[in-house]
Amino acid sequence: MRPHDIVVLLKIISIGDRWLNKDLAESLFISSSEISESLNRSMIARLISPDKKKVFKSALMRFIENGLAFVFPVEPGAIVRGIPTAHSAPVLKEHFLSEENYVWASPNGKVRGQSVSPLYPNQTKAVLNDEKLYTMLALLDSVRLGKVRECEKALELLRQLFRLEYA
Repeated sequence: MRPHDIVVLLKIISIGDRWLNKDLAESLFISSSEISESLNRSMIARLISPDKKKVFKSALMRFIENGLAFVFPVEPGAIVRGIPTAHSAPVLKEHFLSEENYVWASPNGKVRGQSVSPLYPNQTKAVLNDEKLYTMLALLDSVRLGKVRECEKALELLRQLFRLEYA
């Protein structure tokens, strides 16, 4: 698995049932061949159906809960201007009070905070056009950063977004 494989799966969840590889490529700023390779890796990992149309949300959720922070860890970096992520993003901002901000470095950003490396280079472009994808990726960063309270809340909200019924 590569980090952007998770983003591809989240994008499929975000847009629903009707999509083409070229649509994913355009919206994520990734080549069509890389989308195809990503879907193959996800199929081998049993995160997407063999026909590569249905994301196995329960399996993806188990990976996010138990493996994401170990496979794709992140360390906050320098103070930069960018797009808020983790507990600084709108989805979690109402749940946590904090003076520190986390951001994905971006010239389009309006918030200063510690930089967090996105899962792939064009992530900041992709989230500008998809609020649901932005929300899911910000929640993933809370899991990747590994602070317990934020992580638990992020997982709860991801389950709701995935429409999973278990706790």
